[in-house]
Amino acid sequence: MACLIGVICGVITGIIPGIHVNTVGAFIFASSVFLLELFSPAFLAVFLLSMSISHSMIDFLPSIFLGVPEEGTVLSILPGHYLMLHGRGREAVRLVTIGGFGSLVVILILLPLFIIFLPPLYSILKPYIYIILILAVVFMIIRLNKDRYSMVWSILFILSGIVGWIMLNSSISSNVSLLTIFTGLFGVSTLVYSLSQNSIVPVQDIFHGLKINKKIIRGIIAGGIAGSILGFLPGMGPAQGSILAQELSGGGDIGNNREGFLVAISGGNVSDTLFSLMAIYLIGNPRSGIAVFIDKLIENFDINYLLLFVFVSLTAVALSTFSCLKLGDMLIKYINFINYGKLSKIVIIFMSMLVFFFAFMEHTNLMYIITCLFNFNFSGINTTLYWS
Repeated sequence: MACLIGVICGVITGIIPGIHVNTVGAFIFASSVFLLELFSPAFLAVFLLSMSISHSMIDFLPSIFLGVPEEGTVLSILPGHYLMLHGRGREAVRLVTIGGFGSLVVILILLPLFIIFLPPLYSILKPYIYIILILAVVFMIIRLNKDRYSMVWSILFILSGIVGWIMLNSSISSNVSLLTIFTGLFGVSTLVYSLSQNSIVPVQDIFHGLKINKKIIRGIIAGGIAGSILGFLPGMGPAQGSILAQELSGGGDIGNNREGFLVAISGGNVSDTLFSLMAIYLIGNPRSGIAVFIDKLIENFDINYLLLFVFVSLTAVALSTFSCLKLGDMLIKYINFINYGKLSKIVIIFMSMLVFFFAFMEHTNLMYIITCLFNFNFSGINTTLYWS
């Protein structure tokens, strides 16, 4: 029941633009004092994992169908937008679906190897993790920035880290801090940016035309490997995983391998959700917001919980695959009848009020929260502009 409810909630949060799964997780965690009187920690943990897996797959639908740029900016858009502009929206839906499902299966197949080799490998690399992260950041800066002007945007990476460090080391409770961070960086900022875009959805081909070839298979494997690396290294998120997935799925120009890249990105996001949780058992450290919340709910994360979450993830990804295909085809059919501008404004107001509500309940300085939320929004908007 917890898995089914989690998948349904993940579908809802994934299809509504701007609602990040970590924001919902922070809301559940902030309410855990009351929820634990009604449900067991395992129930809430299964709910969060199922919601996270479902969200990570369904979340690609609004990114494909919403904010589709005008013809003049077609060269700067993501592969999903490109396929959508060429009437291949159904194919894009199936690419992200097969990428998420296949890469999670890859993670589960590799699980025995992770259990054997990852703990000793982590103990060796742990003192040098910061060096690996620095090298990864330098690689991404060199890989993505082609001129001096774009290099300036890399400062946002450092500023976001500084602000996050300040928030998590302040006197504000972790519940309110995490909710403010996730709402600002991943929620409201994305919606504010998307409101400025003019979306024009062309007529879509009724046939998806998906063909499983070497590029697709390579993208599935790349997504699984990228997800495991993201779950292993702290501070590496989906944005960094996208670059890693690009290199693993073929590298070079994205335009030459849009299908494989789209599969790899989806696979990296979904598999990272599970591996971030598996990292609690393997190396004793959660590697994502949801994994942190689950780690705090589960006092003794042993092999029994690991097996439970493995079967829960398989169930959740199967239900999410069905939901993504059906919902994607439905969106293609009715996309022009949905006013996402109004929906985005409602979500912005709701999420902002949610932050203020919990800040008030925790007796937090509201002016400080407003300032932090504004700064996170500014950083999030500029980061979105940079990636676009």
